[in-house]
Amino acid sequence: MTVVLSRPRTSHRQLPAVVAAAVALTLGAAGLAAPQAAGAVAGPPPEATGAQHVPTLSFTDPDTQALLGPAYAGALTNLLETNTVPYDPDVYDGSGLMDPEVGTFFRAGGGYEQPWTRDASVNSWNAGSLLAPDVARNTLWSVVTREDDGSLVVQQDNQWWDQVVWVPAAWNHYLLTGDRAFLRDAFDTAARTMAVREAQQWDAGYGLFRGPSFFNDGIAGYPDGMLAATDDGESDSSFVLDYANTATQLALSTNAVYHQAYVSLAAMADELGRPGGVARGYARDAHRLAASINEHFWQHDRGYYGYTTPTEGPAAGELQDYQEGTGLAFTILFGIADRAQARSIARNTHVSPYGITDVYPRFDRYAAAGYAGRHNDIVWPVVQGFWADAMARSGHQAEFAEEVTTLAGLYGRQDSFFEIYDATTGAVDGGYQTGHVWDSQPEQTWSATAYLRMIHDGVFGLRPTPDGLDLAPVLPAGWGDATLSGLRYRDADLTVRLHGSGDRVRSFALDGVPQRLAHGAARIPADLTGPHTLDVELTGGDQPD
Repeated sequence: MTVVLSRPRTSHRQLPAVVAAAVALTLGAAGLAAPQAAGAVAGPPPEATGAQHVPTLSFTDPDTQALLGPAYAGALTNLLETNTVPYDPDVYDGSGLMDPEVGTFFRAGGGYEQPWTRDASVNSWNAGSLLAPDVARNTLWSVVTREDDGSLVVQQDNQWWDQVVWVPAAWNHYLLTGDRAFLRDAFDTAARTMAVREAQQWDAGYGLFRGPSFFNDGIAGYPDGMLAATDDGESDSSFVLDYANTATQLALSTNAVYHQAYVSLAAMADELGRPGGVARGYARDAHRLAASINEHFWQHDRGYYGYTTPTEGPAAGELQDYQEGTGLAFTILFGIADRAQARSIARNTHVSPYGITDVYPRFDRYAAAGYAGRHNDIVWPVVQGFWADAMARSGHQAEFAEEVTTLAGLYGRQDSFFEIYDATTGAVDGGYQTGHVWDSQPEQTWSATAYLRMIHDGVFGLRPTPDGLDLAPVLPAGWGDATLSGLRYRDADLTVRLHGSGDRVRSFALDGVPQRLAHGAARIPADLTGPHTLDVELTGGDQPD
């Protein structure tokens, strides 16, 4: 008998007492330990593996340093100290691949003691695999289980639509570490998980995957027109799948992640030397899915992709014309949008005074109540991180700079990365849902790693490849030269110094020796060892108004 460890979640991802009790009884009957309750005290975390390599960030412009520097240090503390915690192997090591000598993983935040599938993947992908690869590996394996036949699969809990984000996170982990043993198991896990999702969620008529949007597990993330008349607005349940017609919708962000999972699987298969048809098959699936996304979501008259299409209920077949922050960011990051579409998205997407919002504009039911919804017209820093990265990679320096400074400013208000903020005032605000305003949890891990992504992937343009590390930085004009010291990459200890401004590399030197550019980027080999200094000269900076 296969016992599937399901971890029920509400939209704020905590286990209510009645649910926790039911889960404990169910698992107890199966002879398994119950999950640790959210909010439980885990004790002081040990020093994170790799913490001795904590990097430092500096800018020569004093105002930029005063704003961005403390937020960077705070994000490192959040990830590597506050939210690197011990785990119970009886609960979390269903894969049998976690390292007890490391003994820790990344939890989801100050209010959430579990890693969660989506958070585990995002936090490792955003920053964990670079800064603390041993802890990130444990975190990724903590949400994977073995089936009766020994095969590995991302845990099959009640939020199945978030499972495949694990795949690009796992590929990124390999690129940063070169861990081939991890890659072999990760490929098997990814292939099995994708096969399960294809069998259960593929909609052949649309050529898309069914399911709610990427991280919107609360009903607050879905428009009024998708709610059935029998729902009476919002019932007492916050969980999206407790509402009719939500499981079969076709969401932009979710399909974009599936596309990237196919891309990652193709790359994994190629790297492992699997028969050529395997990689080509996944690449073909990725191409077809991208085509379907463009066919069904792109709105020529709006200049951006729509949000979601219900396939059942009163709004069946109607693309919901809302802007979904993660979905729009993913289409750019994953190459689903071409250059012209990326420019159009940047030009036409609404960004609020305190950052891009989850879903915009505000739904009528929340406008009438006078509140932003928990997943509607409100700022989640995790969305800001993806959006900023998308703006950096698509050449929108001003939009990138605005999102980075905005999130750094939000951190500076309380010296903490909270879960959610009001889009108009910047106040800490958990949003409205099921008749009340919710809490915004403190020390949210993926809020901190979103900021780390902005700095590492955005400002310094870190791009891991199988053969080495490329740097394609984006340093906005007026920030001064930037230096990242003590950055650990595989067996190298790097100091990266950016000079000038802009997003085009004019030249770079390794330990004072000029190097050739690789397709416009600075590249260092994967087998570099010991301390080294990279000097990158940039040009093309947009001058501030």
